[in-house]
Amino acid sequence: MLAILLHLLPTSAYALLAAYYWRVQNTGAALDSRPATTRNVRLVLLTAIIVQGLALHEDMFQGSQMRFGFSTALAMMSWLAIAVYWIESLYARLEGLQALGLPLAAVCALLPLMFPAPLLTVDAGSAAFRAHFIVAMLAYSLFTLAALHALLMAAAEKRLHRGRMSRALASLPPLLTMESLLFRLISVAFLLLTATLVSGVLFSEVLFGKAVTVSHKTVFAFVSWAIFAALLFGRHVWGWRGRKALRWTLAGFLALLLAYVGSRFVVEVLLGRG
Repeated sequence: MLAILLHLLPTSAYALLAAYYWRVQNTGAALDSRPATTRNVRLVLLTAIIVQGLALHEDMFQGSQMRFGFSTALAMMSWLAIAVYWIESLYARLEGLQALGLPLAAVCALLPLMFPAPLLTVDAGSAAFRAHFIVAMLAYSLFTLAALHALLMAAAEKRLHRGRMSRALASLPPLLTMESLLFRLISVAFLLLTATLVSGVLFSEVLFGKAVTVSHKTVFAFVSWAIFAALLFGRHVWGWRGRKALRWTLAGFLALLLAYVGSRFVVEVLLGRG
């Protein structure tokens, strides 16, 4: 019962906060004109983040054993992305991200209840494995936030060209500022993904108890790495920006999503294997 509540509480909070932000944006009320309400909203979101973190820990770690699947991966990616957003929102106005991120977080928070994760045949108590796992999840979450950021920028750019900016989009920082933030997110996430892939290849037997193999997961992970490497190279050498940068960002994120979440969804749900 407690485990169910740990999932339902953050799900409800994310859904209610998403509805709140949608209402505020559609009625044109300024969030910063109500500091007490803003503080309360931040506190509710922080509480939801903490509770979901406890739920994920209870789901995944059972002594030296670990349960992890596509549902847990999506829940953790969205959870970390929301946590990073919460910190980021203390320094920058990114109100449009709530409308994209919170509904997604609400859905993902329920997935571990609907699709319990299988038991992994790894030593989850190993410090090396936990370090590898944390770095990988941080990379995934930052790329998730970057993808949401790119979608928000694409919407703002499209409305700007049409001369019809919504109140929520109009309150965002200038596109150049958002673009600079996007590439900072991608740069940090790319370094974390590089560390994940290098450690996974060089220390596969230590981390997973077997040598690295060529699989859909490995192929898509390296495809994603190559896409983001090309994007950062193009940005540095040719000054890629605007729609081209957004397309490459979303393509890289899609490949990364297929690397683990897609392959595990096929194995666990479509094929019915653990």
